[in-house]
Amino acid sequence: MGAAVLTPGMASIILFGLFFGLMALRVPIAFALGLACLPILLIEPHLSPMTLVQETFNAYNSFILLAVPFFLLTANLMNVGGITDRLMTLSRTMVGHFPGSLAQINVVLSFFFAGISGSSTADAASQSKIFIEAQRKEGYDDGFSVAITAVSAVLAVIIPPSILMIVWGGILTVSIGALFLAGIIPGLLIALVQMATVHIYAKMRGYPTYQRSTWREFFCASFVAIPALMTPGIIIGGKIFGWFTATESACIAVLYAGVLSFCVYREMDTKGFYNALLDTGRLAAVALFCVGTASAFGWLLAYYQIPKAILAGVQAWELGPIGVGFLVAAVFLVVGCFLDAIPAIIIVGTILDPVARTAGLDPVHFAMIGIVSLAFGLVTPPYGLCLMIACSVAGLRLADVIKDTMIMLLPMLGVLILVILWPQVTLFLPSLISPEFLR
Repeated sequence: MGAAVLTPGMASIILFGLFFGLMALRVPIAFALGLACLPILLIEPHLSPMTLVQETFNAYNSFILLAVPFFLLTANLMNVGGITDRLMTLSRTMVGHFPGSLAQINVVLSFFFAGISGSSTADAASQSKIFIEAQRKEGYDDGFSVAITAVSAVLAVIIPPSILMIVWGGILTVSIGALFLAGIIPGLLIALVQMATVHIYAKMRGYPTYQRSTWREFFCASFVAIPALMTPGIIIGGKIFGWFTATESACIAVLYAGVLSFCVYREMDTKGFYNALLDTGRLAAVALFCVGTASAFGWLLAYYQIPKAILAGVQAWELGPIGVGFLVAAVFLVVGCFLDAIPAIIIVGTILDPVARTAGLDPVHFAMIGIVSLAFGLVTPPYGLCLMIACSVAGLRLADVIKDTMIMLLPMLGVLILVILWPQVTLFLPSLISPEFLR
């Protein structure tokens, strides 16, 4: 390979300048990433436009990424097959007597849904259709209804099996089993602070509270929901104990959800199955196209050794593990506002990974700081995909709900700070159950 015509600085200006310029023109992110690569591929004599095609398709040559469409299909089968309804009934018996009952059920159902689907966008779409209009009828403010639905949906990228964990593990060579275990405690803490936020809102605004369910109703709902609740146990347990890989666990989740929907709950017909396949194909195509073009963008960054130039400046600061943790969180919080989480992992994660390792940050701890930080980007403008989905269903503008959304993100920010300052929040379960996964 001969010397490059462009310097790293010039290449950076072209790549990032074009990318953000195209984003400002509302070009979809996946296309903006690919189009930003083309001028350099035309200028550089050692490269050609075919490089974009080659690197894009090289990214798809990954067994791990096959898990993405399968987990999306699992989520869609849940929705059309009656699994979500059973989990909602169980959530009602558990927290229906808390202040702001319907919003509390919203959070708990998102927690259960997250343990099966791994997709925040699928969660936001299904929960918005279920809860926003129902909360309106019970007197909840529109801004609050949209905000809690969107913010609770981000649990799906933190609680295993998370699609972001699968992508992170595949790109940065981190144990996916360890990431699955590491996400349980932070996910539970975020769900609890969201429920506490709902409690405060309900007390201040007088939102309705349901009558407490009887123990008989709770046990009946639990019995009916047990088959659905076994899904995350099968997925996570099988991965941790080495029974199958992340991709195989996603396939098993699809088969299990299909059996529940067709044979146990008997609520899915062939038309529902067909619609689930169509929706899965659409969502998977968007996610994987982002992976491909982001990989080509990242390959050009590596070609010009741009990460090395960035790292030279950062490493000169001599930050310790906690300092690097806050740096990682700050970068992902900002990047997540403009970039989808999967391209952010491929581009930014690979740049920050050497910094984290040099500072002594455990790879699993680093991954969880990044993933929790990227979760904020799903509900923060201008990207905020989950928030946009919820607003679209509710027929509201982002400006109408941004205040309540920012208030609800403050307790989540506290959990993120705890994750950075106290690594055992994420490392306790991996070190307890499977210490060989760490480092």
